[in-house]
Amino acid sequence: MKLVFAHDHTFYKYNNQFYSSGGLSKEILERYTSVFEEVVVISRQIEIKKFDNNLTLASTERVKFIKVPNFKKMGNIYKVLKSKKIIKNVISKTDALIARLPSSIGSMAVSLAKKMQKPYLTEMVACPWDALWNHSIKGKFIAPFVYLGTKKKVQQSNNVVYVTNKFLQKRYPTNGDSINCSNVALTEFSDKVLSLRLKRINDMKTKDKIIIGTTAAVNVKYKGQQYVIEALGHLKKKGHLKFEYQLVGAGDQSFLKSIAKKYNVIDEIKFLGPLPHEDVFNWLESIDLYAQPSRQEGLPRALIEAMSRGLPAFGANTAGIPELLEQEFIVSNTRSNVKEICSILLNFTKEKMKAQSRRNFEESKKYERNIIERRRNKFFKKFRSHV
Repeated sequence: MKLVFAHDHTFYKYNNQFYSSGGLSKEILERYTSVFEEVVVISRQIEIKKFDNNLTLASTERVKFIKVPNFKKMGNIYKVLKSKKIIKNVISKTDALIARLPSSIGSMAVSLAKKMQKPYLTEMVACPWDALWNHSIKGKFIAPFVYLGTKKKVQQSNNVVYVTNKFLQKRYPTNGDSINCSNVALTEFSDKVLSLRLKRINDMKTKDKIIIGTTAAVNVKYKGQQYVIEALGHLKKKGHLKFEYQLVGAGDQSFLKSIAKKYNVIDEIKFLGPLPHEDVFNWLESIDLYAQPSRQEGLPRALIEAMSRGLPAFGANTAGIPELLEQEFIVSNTRSNVKEICSILLNFTKEKMKAQSRRNFEESKKYERNIIERRRNKFFKKFRSHV
């Protein structure tokens, strides 16, 4: 049986192999080939001349990649029509569709599959309202239309996989069959990790610097690092000098650097750039607190990975973040959020850090790969049985 998978994800082509910058690696795509004999991925592509070591292999057996033009820019009718023709042609030659939403390619694929009476399943991985509303003035204009369109598609879908436990289900309900199944799949849990974390906390001295960390693109404003930077500025002004903020992630750093200069904390902010995924875990073990201040998420992989290293953490009241952390460590998405971050940082005692270290480590175990993949695989097989 032949499946088409549709999403806006950009794959990088190098020496006839395809790579991903994250999210759709070889291991992720193999969850589809474990149920379907052949998978055709329709997505964006960029051909590169020089290999980037931060990329992850996506090419694998029985997976074919088809390029779709980027038709997201308004008014590009030619690209829209060309994309529609490509997607329609691929769907006509396959037995079923799995579309990851929100995405322009996924949304178009669902509409075409419905017209062609092809069975389809939707994966709801993020909130388009949050993404667009917190993006720009143009985003605020588009947000209601994309929100309503996505909501209608999910509502009418017979099969939906949600990455959150509650948030996306409530905002984008379906009349069909559904399952909550995170895209995060951790493979290693060791009590030694927790023991080392607790020892690090125990050994902290009052004068020691507390290192806060965030893994996210640094050129996307809705990731929210600016709020933590501003909070450190307020704390420094009041004489609290023990905090350092380390940022892992690609992108133009100029906006966040301007915020750091504005609040006189440029020396307290360290931009580490992108790190290979395997190196991120080593970095997580070198920091003291993890922050997830973003205003758009599904269920953040970065936060769960930090929790699996026994890191105390705090985050914004966004999407699935409150499903992961205790309410005391959730900050609002209002003008009070900077003040709330300051309060959390000042009230993180050793005992509280140790309690959250244990609690977060145990919570992360819910995202053990074998448990999640068995549930997802069962749902996919049920979908296939009705194709």
